[in-house]
Amino acid sequence: MRETLLWIVLLTPPMLVAVTFHELAHGLVAYWRGDTTARDAGRLSLNPLSHLDLVGTLVFVFTRMIGWAKPVPVNPLNMRNPRWDMVLVSAAGPMANFLIAVIFAIAYKILFVVPVSSPTLVSKILVPLAMMLKIGVTINIGLAVFNLLPVPPLDGSKILMGILPHRQALAYSRIEPYGFFILMGLILLRVTDFIIYPVIITLRNLLL
Repeated sequence: MRETLLWIVLLTPPMLVAVTFHELAHGLVAYWRGDTTARDAGRLSLNPLSHLDLVGTLVFVFTRMIGWAKPVPVNPLNMRNPRWDMVLVSAAGPMANFLIAVIFAIAYKILFVVPVSSPTLVSKILVPLAMMLKIGVTINIGLAVFNLLPVPPLDGSKILMGILPHRQALAYSRIEPYGFFILMGLILLRVTDFIIYPVIITLRNLLL
């Protein structure tokens, strides 16, 4: 029980950073491409509560690597080039998470080269901070890789929709109503363990 509570305490700050900047990136790129829907809905915000999704957060807690946030509303019809702009908008979230993972990894490595003479400072501040940064690297890579899966409503499905020829994209779009159930099935049957966990761990090891 104590270990679980400690894990939640260490997980929460990097998870909030990950989901906030993931969704903010979507909204900012959509706004840049001419769509004000996210701004009008108050989603161009650094307030994590604007972006948290209950189920996605619980998945984060239980899997310790993957999860999702509440999608930012966008309207492709407001964009300059709806098809390709949606590819940019969809890719922005995972790219933001990869960038944050790199920043966290750099900060993690800096902690080990900073000279510290106080054992109390090390045990009470630097060790928990290092653990939090390491978790942050994993969470951000996990959020990015998971969202790149081509399963609706994840970002990967929207990217794939944008690059497929029209006929194939139309056929692919027919699975969208069932996407959430497919996604939950993959998680509950632990298929994601074999598909994306090795990728997440490999990328994390490269950074750390």
